[in-house]
Amino acid sequence: MTVRTQRTGWPVLRTPRWMFAGAAVLVGGLVLAAIPHHPSTAQRVADLRGFVKDVNTDIESCAGGITDSTTALRAIQAGTSSDVGTAVKIANDAAANCSPANSTPLEDLVQYQVTESLASFHLQDTVNDMVTWAFPLAQRVEVDMGNLAAASTPAAKASATAALRKDQQALDAQRAKIDKAISAASNALSAQVAPPNLPS
Repeated sequence: MTVRTQRTGWPVLRTPRWMFAGAAVLVGGLVLAAIPHHPSTAQRVADLRGFVKDVNTDIESCAGGITDSTTALRAIQAGTSSDVGTAVKIANDAAANCSPANSTPLEDLVQYQVTESLASFHLQDTVNDMVTWAFPLAQRVEVDMGNLAAASTPAAKASATAALRKDQQALDAQRAKIDKAISAASNALSAQVAPPNLPS
């Protein structure tokens, strides 16, 4: 005897096949996204070069001011120029350019984020070291050079010279720290990337 199943009257909903395919694609995408991406050495070399180019651009106005102030001060000391006012102005303007508050490029450097491919080299710390190189260290050197150019007595010259020497030593030590970090990254990648041009 056959027992007939009574229909309930409710339709049976079937999941369309395209939904299964879409779910499979979505799951596959999530799995791929979870797999860590390892950039190639060539990509990391390109990123390192881009990094050095970026920070060079951001620090250039401050670094260039050191060079200009040094040239003006040496001209005063050598007696080839007596334009103390211009030498002091060059130093004061350069000091202003070493402050993130007065320099858009330096403000950009403060906010700079190193690409993730270079994370193992801790270059974000190097960015912070470069900001410190500019402000307050390079700014102090600029002020010292302006004071030395303006000094008119032996005592004033001796005081300004001592301050300049001390601040230049701190500036050089900071530059050495920056150079070491970037050279280490360059050597690890065989990138032959020179550190930023930071004068003393």
